[in-house]
Formats: sequence, C-alpha cells, structure tokens
Amino acid sequence: KKEIPAVNFIIHEIHCRRNIEICPYCSDSIPKSEMKNHIESEHVQVTCKCRMKMESSLLKDHEASSCPLRPVLCQFCDIQLAFSKLQEHELYCGARTEPCGRCGRNVLLRELKEHPRVCG
Repeated sequence: KKEIPAVNFIIHEIHCRRNIEICPYCSDSIPKSEMKNHIESEHVQVTCKCRMKMESSLLKDHEASSCPLRPVLCQFCDIQLAFSKLQEHELYCGARTEPCGRCGRNVLLRELKEHPRVCG
C-alpha cells in the first residue's frame, strides 16, 4: 500500500508476500509474526460497563465520548454523575434558586448567567 521504486518492486513484493499480512478486520498491513497479537489487542470483542459490545480498540473512545455511563459534571453543582442521568438532574438542579447579590431577587440557577443583563 505504499509507492515503491520500480527497480525495487520485485524484491519488495517477494518480501511482503513472505512477511506481511493484511488484517481481515481493519485492512492494515501487519507483520505475520505480529498478526495474532494485533487481532487480540485491537479486534477482540469486549463489553463496556454499559453492556455494549465492541472491539477493544474502540473502547477508550466510547468510554470518553458516547457511553451513557461516562462520568460528567453538573453545570450547576459540579456533582459527578452518569451522562444518562445528567438531563434529569440538571432539570431539577437548575430549578433551585439563589439570591442575586445586586437586586436581592431569587434567581433560578439555570437563569443566573443571563440575569445580570436584566437585573435591576
């Protein structure tokens, strides 16, 4: 899968056929001696804590960006909770109030950032 000078092509092709395999899962060129390790480390099926099955090479990205059980912080109270519970928690948490330091009115936490524009 790389460009080879024409004068080296036959020797290169013999070397590749003897030493390199194409991974049946990802189509990468892998040395034959490393193929078993490559498949076991990159393509073995694992189960995330959310019970979703995927290749082990995809687990880290899944846990960081799409797992419903990944930890996230509430924007109002900084409590860490599972992403799947965030919306319900923030609806409740954002409905709490705090007094405004300038006008003294009780302001919903979810409106606190906008409040200075309309304060007083």
